[in-house]
Amino acid sequence: MGGDRDRGVCTPPESHLEKLLAAWVTHSSRVQTAEMRVLLKLELDCSPDAAWTAIRSPAVLERVSFPFTAFTSLEADGFPERWEAGDHRVLVRAFGVADVGTQNIGISFPKPRRGARIMRDSGPPLRGPLALLTRWNHQLAVSELPDGRTLYRDQLKFSAGAATLLVWPMLWVFWQWRGYRLRKFAPTW
Repeated sequence: MGGDRDRGVCTPPESHLEKLLAAWVTHSSRVQTAEMRVLLKLELDCSPDAAWTAIRSPAVLERVSFPFTAFTSLEADGFPERWEAGDHRVLVRAFGVADVGTQNIGISFPKPRRGARIMRDSGPPLRGPLALLTRWNHQLAVSELPDGRTLYRDQLKFSAGAATLLVWPMLWVFWQWRGYRLRKFAPTW
C-alpha cells in the first residue's frame, strides 16, 4: 500500500530534486514569466528639443552603449540619420567583438502625453543569445523641467521566459551605464 516505503526502499532527496528540475525544465518552455522592468529617470543638462533629437539618432545609441555593445545596421542603406517609424534590423556585438545576435529595432512614436514626447522600440530580437528575450518594449520619453532642462524617462519591459531573472541584472547594469553616458553627453547636444 505504501509503495517503496513498505519494502524498505527510501528514495534519496537528490532523486526528488532531479525529478523536480526535470519537470521544471520541461514545463518552463511552456510557461510565460512576468515581465521585468528596468527604469531610468534622469535630469539632463540640455533642452528637451536637443534631447529629442539625440534619442532619435542611431549615432547617439552607439555612443551611449559603448563599450558594452556595438550595433551594425543590416539595412541596405545603413543607419538613417534619425530613427523613423518602422523596422531597422541590426547586428549586436558585445564589446564590439562577440556576436550576440540580431534584433529588429521596431520604432514607433506614440502620441505625446502631458508634454512628453515618446519614442518606442518594440522590435524583437531575431537570433543568437538575444533571442532569449521573448518580449521587448523599450520606451523613451523627454519633457521639459521648470528650469528648461530635460526630464528623461526610459523604461524597458522584457521577458526571457525561464531566464528572465538571470537576464535582468545584466540589462540593469547596461541601463545604468547608458544613464551615466546620457548625462555625460547631454551638455554637448
